[in-house]
Amino acid sequence: MELIMQTDKLTKTYGKKDACKDISISIRQGEIYGLIGRNGAGKTTIMRMISGLSKPTSGSYSLFGKTGAEMQKELRNVGVLIEHPGLYPKLSARENLKIKCIGMGVNYKNGYIDTLLKTVGLENTSDKKGAGSYSLGMRQRLGIALALVGEPKMIILDEPINGLDPQGIVEIRHTLEQLRDERGITIMISSHILDELGKLADSYGIIHEGYLLDQFTAEELHKRCGQFISINTGDNDKTVELLKKHGFDKVEIDHDSIIRVNEHLDESADIAKLIVNADIPLKEIFINNISLEDYYLSVTGGKHNG
Repeated sequence: MELIMQTDKLTKTYGKKDACKDISISIRQGEIYGLIGRNGAGKTTIMRMISGLSKPTSGSYSLFGKTGAEMQKELRNVGVLIEHPGLYPKLSARENLKIKCIGMGVNYKNGYIDTLLKTVGLENTSDKKGAGSYSLGMRQRLGIALALVGEPKMIILDEPINGLDPQGIVEIRHTLEQLRDERGITIMISSHILDELGKLADSYGIIHEGYLLDQFTAEELHKRCGQFISINTGDNDKTVELLKKHGFDKVEIDHDSIIRVNEHLDESADIAKLIVNADIPLKEIFINNISLEDYYLSVTGGKHNG
C-alpha cells in the first residue's frame, strides 16, 4: 500500500525543551493511523507540524510523495481538527460550513453542505440553533465536517472522542470507519482512550515524552496482544513440536520465551493433558488477555495518567 505521509527525524523545540524529537513515522494510504500517548507527550505538536500549522525545528516530512514547496501546495488536501473545533457559536452547522466553503473557494451549492452534514450525522440539525448550543458530540462531528470541506485525501484529528459519552464515541467511530471504507480517506487520529482506538486503527505509533517508542500495524498488535493460551514448560521447543504434531498450527515462542497458542482457547485442559502425558514438566498454563492499554503500559514503563 502506498505511503501517503512520512516524517524523517521531525523535531520541535521550544526554548531548551524538545516537545518532540526525531519522530519518523509512516502512514499508508486509506488507513486509520492511531497516535497514542499521554497528555503532553507530543501528539498535538506532531500533528500541528505535519498539517502546516507549526514549523519544525529540524527534520522533514513529505505528503503524497511531495516535499518542500510542492508539499505546501498539497496541504490543501489535508483536513485538520486540532484541539477544539473553530466554530462560530451563534451560527448554525450549515452556516459554519458555508463560511468554510467560501474561505476555501469550494462551491457549496447543489447539496454539497447537505452531503457533509449527512456524512457526520448532523442532517437533522436545526438551522435555527447556533453551534454554541450543541452538545460536545455534535460540535465534534461538526468539526469533522469542517475538516472534510474541499474533499481532502487525508484528515488529521486530535482527540476527537475526548470527553464524549459512550454513544457519542461509537457514533464518531462509525463515521471515521465510513470515511475510510467508503471514501478512501486516510485518517490520523490521536487519543488516550485506548480501548476505542484499538477497535478503530489500522496502524499505531506510541509517543512518550516526545519520542516515538514503537510503531506497528493492527496485525502486529494482534500478535503481541489479544487473547491466547500462555504456556511455560521444562522444554518449550519440544512442547511446540508436540502441539503442532497434534494439529495446533498457531503456536510460537514469544520474546519472553513463553509459548503462545493463538487458537483453540477452549482446549487448554486438553493441551495440558498432552504435555503431561508426553512427560514434559508443565510449569504453567493459562488464558492470557493483553489489551492495547496493557501493551502501551509495557512499552512506556507503566507511566500513564490518561
